[in-house]
Amino acid sequence: MTADAVGGVWQYALELAAALAPLGVDAHLALIGPAPSSAQRDRAAALGVTYTETGLPLDWLAQDAAEVRRTADAVAMAAALHGADVVQLNQPAFALADYAMPIVAVAHSCVASWWDAVERGPLPTDLAWQAALTGDGLARADVSVCPSAALAGTMQRLYALPRRPQVVHNGRTAIPSTGALADHVFTAGRLWDRGKDAATLDRAAARVSMPIKAAGPLAGPHGEQVAFAYLDTLGSLSDAAVADHLSAGPIFASATRYEPFGLAVLEAASAGCALVLSDIPTFRELWDGAATFVTPGDDEAFARAIEALASDATARIEAGERARARAARYTPAANARGMADIYARAVAPRERVAA
Repeated sequence: MTADAVGGVWQYALELAAALAPLGVDAHLALIGPAPSSAQRDRAAALGVTYTETGLPLDWLAQDAAEVRRTADAVAMAAALHGADVVQLNQPAFALADYAMPIVAVAHSCVASWWDAVERGPLPTDLAWQAALTGDGLARADVSVCPSAALAGTMQRLYALPRRPQVVHNGRTAIPSTGALADHVFTAGRLWDRGKDAATLDRAAARVSMPIKAAGPLAGPHGEQVAFAYLDTLGSLSDAAVADHLSAGPIFASATRYEPFGLAVLEAASAGCALVLSDIPTFRELWDGAATFVTPGDDEAFARAIEALASDATARIEAGERARARAARYTPAANARGMADIYARAVAPRERVAA
């Protein structure tokens, strides 16, 4: 299984790999891109997950299509040497190689779906070639998967796929709550990413009575940088530090315009945090009835929703319990069962032929 240490795919891959073990599936991670941090290494060790650092470039950080194809060839060779029965590519563009075993391509996000949600007009040239590789990889894979039906529909539309990708929701280990109600709002994610629209929460922060604390990087890998006037920015935090913040029971807010799934929202919900979320298809699919929804970009509405919860402890506790109950659907075990079923069906035809 390929993984990277840059974003949520690392958390997803670690917990999936650990949850597959009780099902009799031995998962080994091929780490693509930058090396993991010491905290990430410790987390992998704690879960008993093995991985190999390949030093190969990530598809969305590659210089050109040829570099992506070279990485794909290297992954295919490594999978063969490892004796893998099936390969899960968490970067679909890496399906563009000759693999000796079935390929399951999981699309967690892509530049085309990001652009579709955030910008207008055709993809610029420097992104179009990346999107083309992703589309080709999805079409070439034996099975394609998305973490939400919203993303699956978008991917089928954008890439004209003959079949909609299968949907297996992500999972995350629940974060225990202290039972407190923290006197602040919390958000987490790539703050530099325009798709996350932290700017809306920054404007809302000027209108609410409690601070909005924001965890995540302010600078991106391509030189993107942001600064905020009202958000209390915390920088990049370890998983453990984020869990500490969420266990204290803040209101959790996300104003994102683009979210294929939203592991940070799931973490907050599992800790019993009341959710204030942008009204986008993914969040409606996952959290309808368990969150307060706000029109994307409407900072005044975000402020009103936050203040309504901040001023009514009973309503806030009830909202947190609804979020916690919904989060119980999205566990690593459920994710592993869904993926293990896909692996079994992917390899079954080859087993029948061999027999």
